[in-house]
Amino acid sequence: ALAAERRTPEELEDLRRALTDRAHHRVDVEKHVDTDMAFHRGILRAAHSPILLELFTHFAPRNRRAMVDMLRDRGDHGDDADQATHERIYDAIDSRDAGLAATLTRTHLNTLKELLIR
Repeated sequence: ALAAERRTPEELEDLRRALTDRAHHRVDVEKHVDTDMAFHRGILRAAHSPILLELFTHFAPRNRRAMVDMLRDRGDHGDDADQATHERIYDAIDSRDAGLAATLTRTHLNTLKELLIR
C-alpha cells in the first residue's frame, strides 16, 4: 500500500526491471529467489519506509536460504500463476491503488503460507 502511495517514477521503473528479471529467471531456483527478492526490496524502497527496508535487509540472507530450500523441497517455483500475481501487484503500485496492492500482497502471502503448511 505504501509503495502505491509513495513510489516515484524512477522507483516504478526499477520495479518493472526487477519484475522482468524475475520473469526471465524462473528455471534456476537461486536466480529465481534472487530476482524475487530484488522485486520485493524494490517495493520496500518505493514505500519509503526505512524501518521496513532495514528489517528486510537484515533478514534477507536467512530468508533467501529458507526460500531456496523451500522451493527445492517443493520441486517447482516461478510458475505462470506466481509471476502473474507479482505482475498484478506491480500494476496496483503503478496505478497507485493502495488498497488493491495491499489485498494482492496479503493474498499472495497467505497462499505462500498455505503451501508451506502442505
